[in-house]
Amino acid sequence: MRPNRRGGGIGRRAGLRIQWGNHPPCGFKSHPRHPTLGPLDLTGALRALQENKLAIETVVDELFRVIAEREPTLQAFLSLAEPEELKARARAVAHRPLRGLPIAVKDNICTLEFPTTCASRLLARYRSPYEATAVARLKAMGMVVQGKTNLDEFAMGSSTENSAFGPTRNPWDPQRVPGGSSGGSAAAVAAGEALAALGSDTGGSVRQPAALCGVVGLRPTYGLVSRYGLVAFASSLDTIGPITKSVRDAALLLSLIGGHDPRDSTSLPLPAQDYTQDLRPHLAGLKLGLPKEYVPAELGPEVRALVDRWCALAEELGAQVVSISLPLTEYALPTYYLIASAEAAANLARYDGVRYTLRIPVEGVQETIAQSRTLGFGREVKRRIALGTFALSAGYYDQYYGKAQRVRTLIAQEFAEAFTRVDLIFGPTSPTPAFGLGEKADPLSMYLSDLFTIPSALAGLPAISIPAGKVNGLPFGLQLIGPRLSEAKLLCAALALEEALS
Repeated sequence: MRPNRRGGGIGRRAGLRIQWGNHPPCGFKSHPRHPTLGPLDLTGALRALQENKLAIETVVDELFRVIAEREPTLQAFLSLAEPEELKARARAVAHRPLRGLPIAVKDNICTLEFPTTCASRLLARYRSPYEATAVARLKAMGMVVQGKTNLDEFAMGSSTENSAFGPTRNPWDPQRVPGGSSGGSAAAVAAGEALAALGSDTGGSVRQPAALCGVVGLRPTYGLVSRYGLVAFASSLDTIGPITKSVRDAALLLSLIGGHDPRDSTSLPLPAQDYTQDLRPHLAGLKLGLPKEYVPAELGPEVRALVDRWCALAEELGAQVVSISLPLTEYALPTYYLIASAEAAANLARYDGVRYTLRIPVEGVQETIAQSRTLGFGREVKRRIALGTFALSAGYYDQYYGKAQRVRTLIAQEFAEAFTRVDLIFGPTSPTPAFGLGEKADPLSMYLSDLFTIPSALAGLPAISIPAGKVNGLPFGLQLIGPRLSEAKLLCAALALEEALS
């Protein structure tokens, strides 16, 4: 049974100036072959509202028209506001800079208006008494939360098939996955059910679904966006990031949600930055590194042809493309799953069936906890808890978790050394386009879906995925990775490639 779809202070970002540049034309226009060319993107809708060419009620009506048409198939949302309720909330903040524009939020990010279920039976009825800093900052600027999107349970997965409330489907082909764990957010944006969405990225959970759904996904530098109100999976890796229809939209949302938050001990002590102010397409003079490990022989001919096209295009735009090597890439996957699973085991210990979670009433506290977790957690969550508990157990901590942390440091150092020779690193976001529902039943084959996104996550680096062509008729993503706090450069380079590829 899916959760009920009825929906239920941070200061203004001073000095934000929206830079428009090229954008889709104002007005809603459908396109029969491209699911992302439905409603306006975020910046286009905002400008239309500011110029009184569009009413916020029209925006809401169009979003819900698409939702009524596509949501029964896609199942991107777990909770959704009623249209009239959302219009009323939007009108109440229409005087603020973002004019009441709606945004979808992944259901592991706390909100006041809707339940925060993490797509788990354990939290099916949980309502947070507080909201995430990222959400509060968007609302302070005049955005409204339209609903909560589906995900792999507790963000553990790469396909959104691990949700306790059923899988989300890819808007390009409903028989395929949208990626994960932010698959609901990516599918909603790609299908035109949302103008933009927030997701969370632990090992690639914003970038990989964005690539598989043909939209933009940005993972900021670790600590740039507050984790306060994000339900913890792996605390040293989790990052909130935007999923949007354009690079400009990603820059806008990052400007709104970034900046120091004293309620998050991992938040960087940096002020908010306006990434739209100097946003312009710029690739000339940059040196781009293409790791040979990101173009292995196993990649199909269509993917390799796309990579060749990207290299040629980057050079046409004035960049220099050089081949580099990141040999520790092969160790990133086991390193990640040891660290992430260990931290997950520690974080999920709080869900005991005693306090605010599902409770299976049996005799004895220990039996209640055991039964509640057994029936409340899904298979993938149990698998990672078991792996993490083993890695942290007496006698194995240094052998597994401690060694994984040392390898993580080496991976970060390898990236740092690479960035002394190149400005940015690029390559495919995912090894393949969207795969079929149920196709990757083997956990290891599923884990390999994040092969190209995990290394930069371990190093805490910013990275962005943009739509960059088709493979077998399905969207395929190009990933750009930058040094820490290089979001401005990263966005300008992504914008140049986005405009050249469109």
